Amino acid sequence: MTNNLEIHLSWEEPATGELREPILRVPIAFGREFSQMPGELKGQRVSRMLLSSSEVSRYHVLIDWEQGQLMVIDQNSVNGIYINGNRQKRSVINSGDTLKIGPYEITLSFNLNTPTSASTPTPVSSPTPTLSTIQFNPATNLPDATLPPEPAATPLGSSFPPPIFQEEKVPVQALHATGLRVDETDYLALGAGLGSYIWIDLLRIYGVDREKIIALGLDKEPFARYKQLCLNSQIPLHERLRSNSDSCPDNIWGWPSYGLREAWRDFGKGKLNDSFKYLWKVFAEPDYAETYTPRASNVFDSIDREAKRIGWEQIYRYGRIRAIRKTDDGRYCVAYSRGRGEHAFYVARFLHLATGYPAIQFLPDLQAYREKYRDFKSVVNAYENHNHVYEQLERQGGKVLIRGRGIVASRIIQRIYEARRKNSNITVLHLMRSPKPKGNKFGKTQRMVKHHFEFQPFNWPKACWGGELRVMLENASPEQRKSLLADWGGTTTADRQDWQRITESSLRDGWYKIEFGEVQSVERDAQYGGTLTRIKEKSSNGQITINADFIVDATGLDAKVQATPLLEDLVQRYSLPLNHLSRLVVANDFELVEMRNGKAKMYAAGAITLGGPYAAVDSFLGLQYCALRSLDALATARAPGVKKLNAISSFRQWMKWVSNQSP
Repeated sequence: MTNNLEIHLSWEEPATGELREPILRVPIAFGREFSQMPGELKGQRVSRMLLSSSEVSRYHVLIDWEQGQLMVIDQNSVNGIYINGNRQKRSVINSGDTLKIGPYEITLSFNLNTPTSASTPTPVSSPTPTLSTIQFNPATNLPDATLPPEPAATPLGSSFPPPIFQEEKVPVQALHATGLRVDETDYLALGAGLGSYIWIDLLRIYGVDREKIIALGLDKEPFARYKQLCLNSQIPLHERLRSNSDSCPDNIWGWPSYGLREAWRDFGKGKLNDSFKYLWKVFAEPDYAETYTPRASNVFDSIDREAKRIGWEQIYRYGRIRAIRKTDDGRYCVAYSRGRGEHAFYVARFLHLATGYPAIQFLPDLQAYREKYRDFKSVVNAYENHNHVYEQLERQGGKVLIRGRGIVASRIIQRIYEARRKNSNITVLHLMRSPKPKGNKFGKTQRMVKHHFEFQPFNWPKACWGGELRVMLENASPEQRKSLLADWGGTTTADRQDWQRITESSLRDGWYKIEFGEVQSVERDAQYGGTLTRIKEKSSNGQITINADFIVDATGLDAKVQATPLLEDLVQRYSLPLNHLSRLVVANDFELVEMRNGKAKMYAAGAITLGGPYAAVDSFLGLQYCALRSLDALATARAPGVKKLNAISSFRQWMKWVSNQSP
């Protein structure tokens, strides 16, 4: 029977860029919900694919057989369907075609011998690949391609933490009985990165003494990992950041902003044109100017200044967090390692979890190549240290294949553009899974697309940070949030004039080309060295082979709970719910409600909370907003030392910030 055919669907989630690859049997119905189905399908077994977006109609499109041909049929949807970039009402589909439904760009893959009325197509199913990861080395906290993926299993299989951590509530007396060091504090921030730093900055401004706060993590500088990832992805200190960075992690009041500070500095140096240009960007964007973003060095210098002001050096403790448990006296216990064979515990009343991105996404075919050939030089991830790529290109020239599109890919292309000034014998092939005919749409607004790049100053609309869209998301149900995040999110490129100029000239000069297709295999070029990538083309459904000296994977970072044993253990131990993005479910004040232990509370922040009450959770302003909500909740709960700011106390604290005095 023809309805036994299975189709491999593949797309990147609009909200996160994460890969999804279900295998479904024909007929397949796509829609936002299925309150009604056509009469001819009633009684049939229909595969239903839910796509959460307001751009998707309740019953949007159907894939089914018609007269021996596999057809995709628009079900009178509002926004229509696009086959390989062309709007269609109904169309025959072939393996390798791309079906666009709202913000979803779905590649269809199947093995089909064209059937006659008596013939049966033979489905060929292959294992569904999943995204691989590059772990952060626990000793250096940097991406380490030589480490095997860390198993997502409880850390209790080792001698530490001790057997008492098998209990849901650990007796504090039993902790002391282990003979290991046990320290107590009121406030414990886990991660010690930017999320922890911003929360602690707020604690200090809200009146908490630094002796009552501990930050536990692997890096002494709170911006260390973020800085290294910027440098690895070719954003040097003099370059401007590309993601949302116009808010100030060192200044909760937001004034003076980075733009105003930079304008004032340049004004003092006599650079009047530059000074007014920065002010124009701040006050005129997004209608009349591109979005202002600060230089990386200015951000790190300002964070360092504020860290010294709040006493970060006295607050920080080195340690690798192993497990988190509730205690029998209404607090939390954190087991951590300070070095080989050196273990200890912290007991705290209030816990803040901001572990950041636990791993880097890495395409499975590229991971397989590296494991097979042990070649970590030719195939690299954009977030690894891969400066050797550009050094060799500048010396010898060569060809680069880029996988993935978005802000990171745009910076890699710009870096190669800069390398061509030293050696013009450099070419780039940018492989994309499918064309991008139009941008995400929400209400009456729609993102601009040029050369298959979707432009957005940042990954989310501005109103997600402080306008009506934030209120909408906070008040939405889990299903409504899923739909809103799909419409607002997506893989985007910074809307910058220098980037647009680079793509225009590069395509015109011919050294940069864009190709659409599905990768079949990646192998080593035994004859000439480098890599060989076999691709099934979208346009002709034929196969081409591309040789390249280097392949750069720019698919991004991974923040799913399953990517880190610490979070996986916590979720399993306390049966914590996960949202549709496999992240932690948090309340509107970012509390993990299921972890409440008497008066003790636990909060989470950053990418591990995406899918909750806030969209841009891993941005500077997102981390500040999360900290403000949780601190206001602590003040309401009369947590020790926390005094809610009013107009007078806020102004007094701002004056201390201006004069660089301790809070």
